[in-house]
Amino acid sequence: MADTALADITVLDLTHHIAGPYCTKLLADFGADVIKIERPDGGDPARRYGPFPHDEPHPEKSALFLHLNTNKRGVTLNLKTSAGRDLFKALVQGVDVLVENFSPRVMPRLGLAYETLEALNPRLVMMSISNFGQTGPYRDYRAQDILIYAMGGPMRATGVAEREPLKMAGNLMQYQAGTMAATATMVGIFAARLHGIGQHIDLSLFETHVGTVDRRSTYLTAYAYAGEESTRQSQGPQGALPRGIYPCLDGYICIYVTDEWWPRLAHMLERPDLLTDPRFATPLARRNPEHQPDFDAIFYPWLLERTKREIMERAQAARVLLTVVNTPEDVLHDRHFQARGFFVEVEHPVAGRVTQPGAPFRMTATPWAVRRPAPRLGQHNEEIYGGRLGLSREELLVLREQGAI
Repeated sequence: MADTALADITVLDLTHHIAGPYCTKLLADFGADVIKIERPDGGDPARRYGPFPHDEPHPEKSALFLHLNTNKRGVTLNLKTSAGRDLFKALVQGVDVLVENFSPRVMPRLGLAYETLEALNPRLVMMSISNFGQTGPYRDYRAQDILIYAMGGPMRATGVAEREPLKMAGNLMQYQAGTMAATATMVGIFAARLHGIGQHIDLSLFETHVGTVDRRSTYLTAYAYAGEESTRQSQGPQGALPRGIYPCLDGYICIYVTDEWWPRLAHMLERPDLLTDPRFATPLARRNPEHQPDFDAIFYPWLLERTKREIMERAQAARVLLTVVNTPEDVLHDRHFQARGFFVEVEHPVAGRVTQPGAPFRMTATPWAVRRPAPRLGQHNEEIYGGRLGLSREELLVLREQGAI
């Protein structure tokens, strides 16, 4: 196997929760030596987030933490102590990158502002991830995913038209910010190597959310140029045209049919009479709400007699836009993911064997690999502080007793 792509990059990881750890995970997964720094009194709060095996909380068994911190080494360090800050400054001198996601006032208050660290390591690339950025009137605001989703604009366009706006599920924005931070960090690394300079990179979740190439950019551009505002569309079928989620024998399917695809639907259902039946033969007739119950009386029984996989195969044969609605178990055992080896098994000394998503992209010459499981709290203290800084076991014991590590 060839060397990993980022084998010569060393990263100090001061991040916690999701966005920051996902940034450093992407770097670690492709070979960077990522040293994760955690507080001695409990570590990254993500250690307390579920799910946990058998629903039994344990700081070394959080599925979220294990996923976000695979391939990293871990140490404990208390930056509120002078000894802890001295250790941190010593580590900074020998790394390429520092990633942190504290609120903007924290690092300067600790005496660890970029200007201070740059003096120790002029080529340091420092990535700061925060809710609203290092400057501006919102810089000190606290936020959660749902708040930034609302402030960024797209919430106005999600949800049912007749109801209040809704946030899309999950922590997608956090992962978007982590991906953007990893990309920006690599740009900083290139600049450091090409020009011999370091720099402070200011990444705002708010701006990442607004500027991501998704519906946001389209909506904002439409408003900026033409004054067009996004609206929520009515959900569900348009008369006899099935659109949305429908039940079947073993779960659900998702379908979207337009007037021009009506013949394909008739072929899928093996109902050529739908092309001549006056209730459905024309676009106007199909869109008549009074005819929807008549179509439902045909469509629902057909669905409920078949499995979602069978329905999807029939839809593919008829070229109907339809897919199964997968459960997590379906995704884990999906034949496509299985064929490509996307999910990987990682052996952790406390959590045991866990299944995790693999590489988000493939590289032929410098392949992705699992080199080590997520670190136990303080697992590599002796390895890092002894190996990199030359501290003895006795010195580490004193630092531990002082609460510095």
